[in-house]
Amino acid sequence: MRSIFLPKPLLAAALGGVVVLVGFGAQNASADQTSVVSTVAASDDDAEARFLEMASLFSQVCAPKPSLASVSGTDTTAAEPTPDPTSPPVLVDPVPLTATESCVAQRHQLRIGKAFSGTDTATYEELRDKLTALRYPAARIHRMPDFSGRPVARLDVRVGAEHLALEVTVISNSVMVEAFGAPEGVSVTRVWLKRQVDPPTS
Repeated sequence: MRSIFLPKPLLAAALGGVVVLVGFGAQNASADQTSVVSTVAASDDDAEARFLEMASLFSQVCAPKPSLASVSGTDTTAAEPTPDPTSPPVLVDPVPLTATESCVAQRHQLRIGKAFSGTDTATYEELRDKLTALRYPAARIHRMPDFSGRPVARLDVRVGAEHLALEVTVISNSVMVEAFGAPEGVSVTRVWLKRQVDPPTS
């Protein structure tokens, strides 16, 4: 078998070409990974924007009519609650909902109940996917322990200083949606709710 010997300049050029090609491929792979991360972040931002648009609409419909005495030029919107990392992981009691929050809760309950009516949701993943399709961002959906073998999720629908949260429990061919108040700065998963003995069957 004959061996092919390249002159040193040609050999160096050939090896250099390999290095350049390998380096170019690595750069492309890195760029692809960055593109995927950016796409996911953009998707999350879009989902949150769509949710906030829906929440704003519900709040406008449910807001009480302002009287002349209550009109103020100050902005009462508060920042999103930030969990305290030093607080102990203990359960807390729910807080009362305002009249506006109760009104908004009814609208969430109706649209979720209607979307799940007549459908059988067997797993938490199916429950989560259907909720995200209803414009609830994945970051606001939290898995809870199953109830009577059925998946359960909690939705953090708080905006600003609001307290509204929802618990969605799969039942036969539908879901049960319970509204409750989550204290500011506390995860919705840490609010203790009294369970019914058995979920409703219709």
